[in-house]
This record gives sequence, structure tokens and C-alpha cells, in this order.
Amino acid sequence: MDCEDQHVPDKAEQMQMSIKICGVKSNVIVDAAVNAGADFIGFNHFPKSPRYVELEEIGALIEYTGSRSQSVVLLVNPDDDLVAAVDAVRPHYIQLHGSETVERVAHIKSMCRARLIKALPVAELADLKPISGYLPHVDMVLLDAKPPKNAELPGGNGEVFDWSILKSLDPTVPFMLSGGLNIDNVAEAVSTVHPPSIDVASGVERVRGEKDAELIRKFISRATIASV
Repeated sequence: MDCEDQHVPDKAEQMQMSIKICGVKSNVIVDAAVNAGADFIGFNHFPKSPRYVELEEIGALIEYTGSRSQSVVLLVNPDDDLVAAVDAVRPHYIQLHGSETVERVAHIKSMCRARLIKALPVAELADLKPISGYLPHVDMVLLDAKPPKNAELPGGNGEVFDWSILKSLDPTVPFMLSGGLNIDNVAEAVSTVHPPSIDVASGVERVRGEKDAELIRKFISRATIASV
């Protein structure tokens, strides 16, 4: 029996750390994530991603998820028409995972009912400097590893960045730790960084782009135990 099977802290025992499973494509995996304790479920609407889901299907998945978990739709450099179309399917959050400027994010915020998450690529200390500019316009920032050179995807590449960089981060910043997290390193990440939120995509897949229910369960269990 895995150690995480022996005891999973209940809500009263847990800290406030929240967990996001990103790149979900089916009701079956929605259920698996919800039942495992996911606080956020992400749906990817970036055509180059192996986790891409059509908007009509995302709307159905959001409706299916309901209030059981917070729904997040990932977009990359969307135009106004796409932002409006996504906002119309009523996700709790829109995650902007492209090169959106502060000004662009501020404009998107002005036209959305959904709350915003801005993903920022991190490789060195200087990469944290833009955070302060985005914070007035978003509910949290997602700190992801910088993609490899010539990578097609801005995130979800399974890359880990140097977590020690985050020691200098203002502890009041609402951030979500991402980048290469999986069942083998999530406990260390949580114990080292003490993030308010964490995010996983490729780390709970056995086949690229396809979530695995058992990996989701183990990931959330190990993260939860490490957070108490």
C-alpha cells in the first residue's frame, strides 16, 4: 500500500493550498479529479496542445463540473471575439498563457465576468519582476517553467524551474506553482515552496495529452499530505 493510501487529511486538517488539474478532456476525468479533491479543473483551448478541447465541448464540461470545482479555460493570446465566446460559457476563470501584456490583460479583465489567471514563464530571478504589473488585473499568477527553445507549447512541457528563485517572492502574492510537477516531486515542491496553489498537466498523464485517474489521485493525495 502506498503511504498516501494510509491517511488523507480531511478538510479540517488541510491548509489552504488549492490544487488544479489542467488539460481535462472528459466527464470521466472531471469526476476523477473532483473525487480526488481538485479545487480547479482546467480545460485547454489552445489548438496546438494535445489537451485541446473545442469550445462547445468545454461548455458542456463546465456545465457537467458545476459547482463541484472551479472551472478554468486556458487561452493563448486570444482576440476579443474568443475572449467573449469563452466568457459566455461561464468558466470561473480564464487563464491567459501567452505573451499577453499588462495592457492587454487589463482590457480582457474589463470585458469579462470570469476571474483571470496570468501565466508567467520563469527561469531566473528577473522573471519575477513582471508580476507586480499584472497583479492589479488578475486574481492570481501562474508561475510555469520557461518552455524549451522552439517549443510549440507555452506550458505543459514537463519542465521544472529552480524553486529557490521563489524565496524572494512577496509572500502576499497569490500564485500557483506549475512546471513539471508530478507524483514523484510534488511533495518536495509543496514542502519547499509552500505555494498557495499548485497546477499539474503532463505530470498526471501516462499517455501525452490523456489524464490518468490513478495518477491524479496520487498527485492530490501526496500534495495534500505534504501541505499539512
